[in-house]
Amino acid sequence: MDADVIVAGAGPTGLMLAAELRLAGVRPLVLERQPQRRDTPKAGGLGGQILQLLGYRGLLERLEAACTDPVPAPRFPFGGVHVDLTRLTDPPMHALPLPQPRLERLLEDRAGELGVDVRRGHEVTGVSQDDAAVIVDVRGPDGPYRVTGRYLVGCDGARSRVRDRAGIPFPGTAYPEVNRLAQITLPDTVTVLGNGDLDVPGFGAIRAGFTRTDQGLFGLGASPDSKVVSLYTIEDESTEYDDDTPMTVAELQDSVRRVLGADLPVGEPLRLSRFTFKARQADRYRDGRILLAGDAAHLFPATGVALNAGMLDAVNLAWKLAADVHGWAPTGLLDTYHDERRLAGERTMLHTQAQVALRRGHDPAAEALREVFQELLVDEQPLRRMGALVAGSDIRYPMSGSHHHSLAGTFAPDLTLHTDQGTTSVAELMHTARPLLLDLADRPELRERAQDWKQHVEIHTATTDDRPADVLLIRPDAHIAWATTIDEPADSAVPALREALSDWFGTP
Repeated sequence: MDADVIVAGAGPTGLMLAAELRLAGVRPLVLERQPQRRDTPKAGGLGGQILQLLGYRGLLERLEAACTDPVPAPRFPFGGVHVDLTRLTDPPMHALPLPQPRLERLLEDRAGELGVDVRRGHEVTGVSQDDAAVIVDVRGPDGPYRVTGRYLVGCDGARSRVRDRAGIPFPGTAYPEVNRLAQITLPDTVTVLGNGDLDVPGFGAIRAGFTRTDQGLFGLGASPDSKVVSLYTIEDESTEYDDDTPMTVAELQDSVRRVLGADLPVGEPLRLSRFTFKARQADRYRDGRILLAGDAAHLFPATGVALNAGMLDAVNLAWKLAADVHGWAPTGLLDTYHDERRLAGERTMLHTQAQVALRRGHDPAAEALREVFQELLVDEQPLRRMGALVAGSDIRYPMSGSHHHSLAGTFAPDLTLHTDQGTTSVAELMHTARPLLLDLADRPELRERAQDWKQHVEIHTATTDDRPADVLLIRPDAHIAWATTIDEPADSAVPALREALSDWFGTP
């Protein structure tokens, strides 16, 4: 075969998947129809749980070093209102301002370092599968050709050809909204006031934050010490825009004029993007040897969540595909990808559709809803819950077996670990993307039980302050597959650990 796994699409999801597959010893082939990376950013940064996962792979510092804009305070738009997490000492949601073209370049560099074959200008034109392989027809710069692989993953976006060829339904709703987002400089004639408002000659003050009019929604984010502002408009339109046609400054100004009634002078654009909102989720994320991830599997009607969801899809899927390719996957392991990531998608769909209700209402009842929502976010617990919901960090995957610890299915905390070799952390141990059995209470009987799986599972002994459990079994995607309670007797912990190891990592 030409590859173990063929990946259609070299966006963030496809590149993350390819790198994770290489870490697991699998040969991916990435096919991307665009000959060059797009200069127009579809997304302006990363946010949520994926940032911690990238830290667990040792990649976060590299991404942070590529940021030219200051990391914003944890304040996030939610359906036309603001969620201000600066009130929390440990906010559950953070963002990294890294435009998508720069992110893709860094992820492609990482994939190249690992030896991934990325072919740009190679478009998938046909797909078929049998019990042993997937056959992909490709149109490349030198003409058509065919490649085969054990699996094919469609990371090829909202108009996924892989999804269409597999016949996977993609039901949902398209909203008649056109969103325009810009980071742009201001001329000297426009003054940024101390409170973040703008003073525009011939018009007066434009208020910072969100302004709702009969024509739509206008958003302004400005700092008194900077001439760069963020502008955002939402209008209902019937126009069909081609994603490959970039937005212009004139188009942005026309939209501001329609929504706000102001002729806003602007300078040089740093970012211009236009997008529409859809709420769609694939009926299934797997059809035999064909799988979907990222926008090919789900579209959410709000900003700031798609990259997080898609790249987390990739990390969840990669190690399961690798286990199957290497021949040690337990029965049904690959099916858990659909079960877990569709569950996460449904959770993301819940809060993004709630945002639709908040931002699209224009009557007094809608205004009352927004006011009540803002009042709730004054209190710490609902604010913390909302931050975790948007970050995707509140997901708890259902774990198999009869033994369930409260941590099972959750994302592993980054504990500081003290070992005979010195101090390390969960994040450092996860750089190689291998499963971990982490003994935090010197339980030799449990380490001995895990020895039969040592080919697939790394076994580490350490101590930590305020240990959450005696032993943690952590999957490559950093989710906890199993944990003991503190001082759980061996006669119950040993068979439960064996059951979890068998369920996730096969027969020893």
